[in-house]
Amino acid sequence: MRVRAAIAGRSVMILGLAGLLVLAVLSMMVGKYGGGPGPLFAALHQWVTGETTDPLLATVLWNVRLPRVLAAVVVGAALAAAGATYQGLFRNPLVSPDLLGVSVGASLGAVLGIFLSLPLLLIQLAAFAGGLAAVLAVTAIGALVRQRDPVLTLVLAGIAIQALIGAGISLIKVLADPYDQLPAITYWLLGSMTAITRFDVLSILPAVILGLVPLVLLRWRMNVMTLGDEEARTLGVDTVKTRIVLIAGATLVTAATVSVTGIIGWIGLVIPHIARMLVGPDFRRLLPAAMMLGAAYLLIVDMLARSIAAIEVPLGILTATVGAPFFLWLLVAGKRSWS
Repeated sequence: MRVRAAIAGRSVMILGLAGLLVLAVLSMMVGKYGGGPGPLFAALHQWVTGETTDPLLATVLWNVRLPRVLAAVVVGAALAAAGATYQGLFRNPLVSPDLLGVSVGASLGAVLGIFLSLPLLLIQLAAFAGGLAAVLAVTAIGALVRQRDPVLTLVLAGIAIQALIGAGISLIKVLADPYDQLPAITYWLLGSMTAITRFDVLSILPAVILGLVPLVLLRWRMNVMTLGDEEARTLGVDTVKTRIVLIAGATLVTAATVSVTGIIGWIGLVIPHIARMLVGPDFRRLLPAAMMLGAAYLLIVDMLARSIAAIEVPLGILTATVGAPFFLWLLVAGKRSWS
């Protein structure tokens, strides 16, 4: 059985990588200008030969569309990895960075940074601080309020924290400059990669990598943590330190992505659950599968955002359109436990 599971997991990984590459190429072909395979091949020919017969096409493909493709891969993979980590720590597939307040907490920090006209690095630091403060508040409330259903307590605490932080974001929007800051904050909160640049992608890569490293290195401990704290301690795992490190890593990648793209919700909830159905709960296979699926999913959503309407649709709207019905299906199906 283990051999079959390993073979199936590797097959999913290979197919996932191939599909991700195909989607990345297709994403480079989607757009109002320079759409289709012809312009892409022409731009590749210009890049290889050094000719500049169509400088506008080269600018669109390499300076506008390529950063979006890279950002979709990085952000989708990061959010899916964070969601898989949170679901494993709390032993429930209904838990995600969105429900625990990480995304909205990071948004408060980032919105405050935009309101204060801070540089990008400080905005990212503010987003991380806000996301970490939100998840710490939710987990502290869950520890203080000892109920029979701790997951339900965490979800309710997350809803309360989100409402409180949402009030803070609304206050900043009221105080913001209505002609400059307010439109930027409002559009940013909807989630978008319209203005993403290579610098934005490079600026979040160190934080994303730093956050993913402990998730990868502690993947076997993550499997033990899903058994429960008592069983994990019996097997020699320091549950307190491990939980702190994993939460910090998942929060860091979430906050880093939110700081440049805004809130792109539901990926951390939907994608890990789909990955778990494909490769099983083993975190060694679940983490890379969720990352590939998250990257592929965001590439598809970004292509739809650029093509389904005359103007670009914010990504948060499209991900919510898919994620909310999926979440309701989970509730109706009765999947309330880690099983």
